[in-house]
Amino acid sequence: MKMMSKLAILESLDTMDHVQMEKVLQYIKGVLRQERTTDSVRFRQQAMEQIRLALGNDRSHKVTV
Repeated sequence: MKMMSKLAILESLDTMDHVQMEKVLQYIKGVLRQERTTDSVRFRQQAMEQIRLALGNDRSHKVTV
């Protein structure tokens, strides 16, 4: 099934002209850029949460005199 999808995509690319290929390429680049941004944002959010937890734990371990 996966191979048939790849073949169908390749066949459709063969029938496209230069302008259509450029539009498809720009669309794919846009999708990949969004995924990369989403992953980056998610990573930063997780990192900030870990920092908050570490700082919170550090504060709770301090002894006041």
